[in-house]
Amino acid sequence: MQNNITRLLMVFVILFSFTSCELVGDIFQAGMGVGIFLVIFVIAIIIWIFVKLFR
Repeated sequence: MQNNITRLLMVFVILFSFTSCELVGDIFQAGMGVGIFLVIFVIAIIIWIFVKLFR
């Protein structure tokens, strides 16, 4: 009986650890997308300011 409980506990630990790693990966991937968008946005604003100043 103890052996079955240990196996079941190990399976649950493995399942929860894999899903949490996938969740963290998805969060970082979404953050990277937002970061790239913000960098492009800031560069576009800087270019727009230079065009307005030197026109």
